[in-house]
Amino acid sequence: MAYHKEEIYDESITAEIAGHYREILRLLGEDPEREGLMKTPERVAKALQFMTQGYGQDGGEILKAALFREDYSQMVLVKDIDLYSTCEHHIMPFIGKCHVAYVPDGTITGLSKIARVVETFARRLQVQERLTMQIRDCIEETLKPLGVAVVIEASHTCMTLRGVQKANAVTTTSAFSGVFLKDERTRNEFLNLIKE
Repeated sequence: MAYHKEEIYDESITAEIAGHYREILRLLGEDPEREGLMKTPERVAKALQFMTQGYGQDGGEILKAALFREDYSQMVLVKDIDLYSTCEHHIMPFIGKCHVAYVPDGTITGLSKIARVVETFARRLQVQERLTMQIRDCIEETLKPLGVAVVIEASHTCMTLRGVQKANAVTTTSAFSGVFLKDERTRNEFLNLIKE
């Protein structure tokens, strides 16, 4: 997702995180004062704040900013939403795609708001399973649709770069509610559409 606005950081938080990271570099056997590393602690502090900016955002409010009454009760699908999140177990990225569908019950939202909800929950320390449910629950609670479906497919660098080191492993999680749980035909339509 492209960001065109200026990134704003809390200077006191940046300084505090940078101080801790300077010590981490030292504990790793590095010299935090050498030329290539002098600004690294501040860069890492800003990167961490960027990657966790979702804590300061409210997915429900994002959806409410573009609610519309519409007599439409077929599936609305936004698929292949780029997803970048951070594994809370190793503070390493996981990257993939998110597919979100809902069946409105008289209320729709702006399509970009669905992608922003994904971004809001992804930009926190996460596990993929919780992330999938948080996206579903936010849309369910705010739009009160006939059903919500969320599927995330992601590659976790904590598996690909360390530990088991399986570069091609992809984790898929899903969360369904309403008609996507009760009606096999609706669920299969969603699953077939995201494969195309």
